[in-house]
Amino acid sequence: MTNVGVRVSADLSQLTMLRALADTVALIADFRIDEVTDIRLALDEIATWLILDAAAGADLDCRFAYDNRCMMIRASTITRSADAVARTNLRWHFVMNLTDTLSAVQEPFDGSLSGFPTTIEFSWVRVTSGRG
Repeated sequence: MTNVGVRVSADLSQLTMLRALADTVALIADFRIDEVTDIRLALDEIATWLILDAAAGADLDCRFAYDNRCMMIRASTITRSADAVARTNLRWHFVMNLTDTLSAVQEPFDGSLSGFPTTIEFSWVRVTSGRG
């Protein structure tokens, strides 16, 4: 697997850069343009979701891992609320429909970080590998 990562301020102004990075990584990984678009949309949704609930001064860590079969994207930050990754959220359902897998983990409140360490991860499998 090839891995690429970036850490930015958990701020909506960083979404343009994250979208561009998602496009670049997906194109380098040789995904089709329609797949690149869906990957970018899914990342945009989870990054926005995390940024809107991020603790003051938090960073957003975004990791891409890909091989000739699939791409996995993980975004994590420190969130303010205990239910930051509610699976009833409209964003959850939107991303679930765009991706092959979707998972979220939220750790207990960490006083030293002033929030809840929260990670959302999704995968995209190439059309030739099972998506129709």
